[in-house]
Amino acid sequence: MIIGVMAASLLQILDTTIANVALPHMQSSLGATVDTVTWVLTSYIIASAVALPTTGWLADRIGARRLFIGSVAGFILSSMLCGIAQNLEEMVIFRALQGVAGAFIAPLTQSFMLDTTRPSRHPQIMAIWGMGIMIGPILGPILGGWLTETANWRWVFFVNLPVGLASLAILIAYLPKRPQRPRRFDLTGFVLLAMALASFQLMLDRGGHVDWLASREIWIYLLVALSAGWMVTVHFATTPAPLFERALFADRNFTLALGFMIVIGIVMFAVMALLPPMLQNLFGYGVIDTGIVLMPRGVGILISMQVSGLMMRRGIDARLVVASGFVICAFSLWQMAHWSLAVDEFHVIASGLLQGLGMGLVFIPLQVSAFATLDARMRTDGSSLLNLFRSLGASTGIAWMTVLLARNIQTAHQELGGHVTAATGNLVDFSTIDRFQAVGDAAISLIDAEVNRQAAMIAYIDDFWLMMWITLAAAPLAFLMRKNARPGGPVALSE
Repeated sequence: MIIGVMAASLLQILDTTIANVALPHMQSSLGATVDTVTWVLTSYIIASAVALPTTGWLADRIGARRLFIGSVAGFILSSMLCGIAQNLEEMVIFRALQGVAGAFIAPLTQSFMLDTTRPSRHPQIMAIWGMGIMIGPILGPILGGWLTETANWRWVFFVNLPVGLASLAILIAYLPKRPQRPRRFDLTGFVLLAMALASFQLMLDRGGHVDWLASREIWIYLLVALSAGWMVTVHFATTPAPLFERALFADRNFTLALGFMIVIGIVMFAVMALLPPMLQNLFGYGVIDTGIVLMPRGVGILISMQVSGLMMRRGIDARLVVASGFVICAFSLWQMAHWSLAVDEFHVIASGLLQGLGMGLVFIPLQVSAFATLDARMRTDGSSLLNLFRSLGASTGIAWMTVLLARNIQTAHQELGGHVTAATGNLVDFSTIDRFQAVGDAAISLIDAEVNRQAAMIAYIDDFWLMMWITLAAAPLAFLMRKNARPGGPVALSE
């Protein structure tokens, strides 16, 4: 069963990033523009974010087994439809369907794996589950780039079919049933939450295209998100049967884990969004070379997940492991903040491996601690919230770091350009350059291109510094969690 569950989880996580590198090819094939083709990604993200909160209610209402099998089947079908889409409208609709079907997979895989193993094996089983969650975003761009270059962009979606069908067969044969229980659906809470999430995601996606708060469109998204967010908070606090049980948010470990998920989303996904264009545009790496250089990050995650699972089984304080992981991640970002245009492959690989080791140490103890004091019936709701907050952190981090990158490039270019004068070097004599006409223009363009490269490198370094301080600030907060006893024994709650 674990193989089938993990295969489904990996497919869903891969599809959050695998289509990114194929967007230019989709644009020409589907007759889209640079602005409209991004809806291929936006529709998936928004649909997934809106559907995620209903996972717990649907699992109780129709049965977790039926929901899981139906989600995998729907994901396979929508993947096939995406692969045969003939225009942008069809692609956006099919990607939205894929996002809805895929939204239920991650929380259900986590809850099923926890429910079918004894508590003493939870660290080990979470290490296995975490491999797919953490490795997927790293493998996605690599696999997507390879498929696009060697075959066709449509294979980015067709690749889901054989693995998905094998996973579906295993789930039908071995996935156990879970008892259903009557549960009223909080329609008001769901509508308000859906409005808040959709507006927030639209704001993050569209902000870069319309100059953020300079646009009336972004102000509308922001006001709707804030208003709906405030209303849903009041509603959840006062209604007798909210969409999520209030006991979830009364658990200190779980609430802190939600905050840490945002940090993980910001750091891990923002770094993975920044590094490929940096390596390709500033250092001249190809798509495959970029994937090879970034691969050790995944190796580090695999190693440290197993190590952290072992440490948890040996009774080592989870808070210390989480804090150590954040410190290691911060150190790797400190290394990246000292890069220059002369950095070699070894330093890129070494910092990536170190960052992977840190992330793996954070993820498993955090997951185990989050569920250690939760009642089993709340695991599906808890898992959906953890996945939702990680997704929100990723969207926020990517948008935030991208905005800072663009603005810092302009600032650095202006500052560097002010120092390029006849007195700064003997490459070009600016006093006589107009005599050479086209050759002179080429020389100016060459200088401007180099200033752009230097300015871009400075902007990337500024982003790495900011992420380092965010990660470092999260480390001591780990000690606010309650100390858990060794898995399998009673949970000791101590301040």
